[in-house]
Amino acid sequence: MDRRPLQYLAIFFTVFIDILGFGIVIPVLPLYAEHFGATPWQIGWLVGVFSLAQFFFAPIWGKVSDRIGRKPVLLLGVIGTIAGYLLMGMAGSVLMLFVARLIDGIAGANIGAAQAYLADISSPENRAKAMGLLGAAFGLGFVFGPALGGWAGVKFNYSAPMFIAAGLAAVNFLFIVFFLPESRKTGAAAPEAKRIFPDLFQHVRVQQYVASLVCYFLVIAGFSMMTALFALYLKHRFDLDALHTGYILAGIGILGVIIQGGLIGRLVKRFGEGLLAVAGSSLVFVGLVALAFAGTFGLMLAASALVGIGNSLLMPTLSALASRSASAEWQGRALGVVQSAGSLARFAGPLTAGWLLGMSEAGHRWPYAALPFAVAAGFLAVATIAAVALEIRRERPEETALGQNA
Repeated sequence: MDRRPLQYLAIFFTVFIDILGFGIVIPVLPLYAEHFGATPWQIGWLVGVFSLAQFFFAPIWGKVSDRIGRKPVLLLGVIGTIAGYLLMGMAGSVLMLFVARLIDGIAGANIGAAQAYLADISSPENRAKAMGLLGAAFGLGFVFGPALGGWAGVKFNYSAPMFIAAGLAAVNFLFIVFFLPESRKTGAAAPEAKRIFPDLFQHVRVQQYVASLVCYFLVIAGFSMMTALFALYLKHRFDLDALHTGYILAGIGILGVIIQGGLIGRLVKRFGEGLLAVAGSSLVFVGLVALAFAGTFGLMLAASALVGIGNSLLMPTLSALASRSASAEWQGRALGVVQSAGSLARFAGPLTAGWLLGMSEAGHRWPYAALPFAVAAGFLAVATIAAVALEIRRERPEETALGQNA
C-alpha cells in the first residue's frame, strides 16, 4: 500500500500548524515592540534576529536530519518554538522580546528538514508539485494566522497572540509524535565527517544551484522588508489597526493557497520553473513599487495582491530548482543551505528596512515606509536578472538531480 498520500497530508498539517503560529505574530509584533518604546531600528533588529538564528542553524539542522532522521529534528524544533512563544507572551521589555525571538529562531531553523522530508518521498519530476504542497501549507498558515493574530491583538492585548501560538505549537508536537512517520530510509548513507562547504558543491549542479540561491536570497530580502514594516505602514499611512493588517495578510495567504496548492504543478509543466521564477520576481517588483507610492486604499490592496501572486510563484519553483540540482543523499544539506540563505535575507531585509525607515522619518522626504519599499523593489529587479539566468541555464526536462534516475 502506498503510504505517500498520508505522508503528504501529515507533513502538510505539521507545517501548516507551525506557520499558523508564526503568522499569528506578524500583525502584532512591530506594534508590540512599539508599545515598549522600540525605535524603527530596534524593530528591524527584533524582526531580523529570528532569521539571523535560522541562518546559522538551518544547515546544522539539515545535516542532523540527514544523519538521524527528519522526525527527531522536527520535534526538537517545535519544543523550542513553544518556549520562545511563551517567553514572548510574558515579555516586559524589548530585551525579553529579543531573547524570545532568538530562541524561536534557533528552533524554527528546521524547515529544511520538512523540505527534505518531501524530497524523500517525491520523485524528481514531481518535486516542484511537492514543494507547492509545502507552499500551500505556508499559504493557509498565513491565511488564518495573521487574521487570528490581528483579531486577538485587538480583542485582548498584544500578548494574547503569543500564547495562542504556543498552544498551537504544542498541538503540532503531539501531531508529529503520533501521525508523522520517519521518511528517511533506514541505513541510508550519510557522509560521516564532511563539511557542508565546500563539499556541497561536489554534489550539486553548481550553476543551477548558485543561481537559485542568489535569486532566493534577493526575493526573500525584498519581501521581508515589506512584511517587517507592513503593520506600521498600514497604521501610519492608512490608519489601519492590527485586525486590518491581519485580514490583508490573510488575503495574500489565500492567493498562495490557490497558486501553490492547485496551479503550480500545471504551470511548471507548461512553462518550466525558470520562466515562472522570472514572472514571479517581476510581479513582486511591480507590487513593491506600487506599495511604496500608493496613495489610495485600493491601489495598496492591488499592489499587495501582486506581491502575493509573485511570491507564490517564486518560492516552490526556486526550492524545486535547488532540490533537483542536488544528489539524493545531500538533499537535507542542500535545502538547509537554501533555507539558511533565506534566513540571512530575512535578517538583512528587516534590519535594512528599519534603518531606512528611521532615516526617511528624520529627513521627512518620503511618505511613510516609501524608501524601504522602493529599495526592496530594487532587490527584486536584481532578482529578476538572476531568474533570467536560471531560465537561460534551465536544465533539460529529462535531467534529474544528481545520483537519481527519472
